[in-house]
Amino acid sequence: MAATSVLSDGTIRRLVDEGRVRIDPWDPGMVQPASVDLRLGSSFRVFHNHRVPVIDLADPPTNLTEHVGVEDGESFVIHPGEFVLGRTQEWVELPADIVARIEGKSSLGRLGLIVHATAGFVDPGWKGTLTLEITNLTRVPIVLWPGKPIAQLSFMTLDAPAERPYGHPDLGSHYAGQVEATESRYGAAPPAA
Repeated sequence: MAATSVLSDGTIRRLVDEGRVRIDPWDPGMVQPASVDLRLGSSFRVFHNHRVPVIDLADPPTNLTEHVGVEDGESFVIHPGEFVLGRTQEWVELPADIVARIEGKSSLGRLGLIVHATAGFVDPGWKGTLTLEITNLTRVPIVLWPGKPIAQLSFMTLDAPAERPYGHPDLGSHYAGQVEATESRYGAAPPAA
């Protein structure tokens, strides 16, 4: 049984060069000692709280968010206490024996910007952009710029390849292949194969 470990900068670059891990667009300059910086994409989902009186997990609402696309050179403002969904600019693909964790950047966290609430885990077999759960914890608006570093992705090896990686037909993987910021599909039927 192989030991699991966080992958180093050299290992990350090698796996991308070999095509085992895909990050597109790929910029070797974004590699940190044990992670890769990811940039903010141009797709956001904003919540319309007036549409439902409550979020009931026994019967989750649909159409709770609206997609907002930001044009090149434009910014997106997240207001105090606001929660929005964003996405990474990078498309990420993982093999069946590697998982990843998306984390905020320390410099942004120190400004009160959180990029994931709970969903920081990226399953083996993942293919798609990564949805960010962005919250402004400050009392002033924060201007977000697509293309700027927003998060970091670290990688770990599994003790063995997953028998049913993300996207496997038996799993009902709701977000496989996502391109835009994607709202919750909690409780939804699995996508058709």
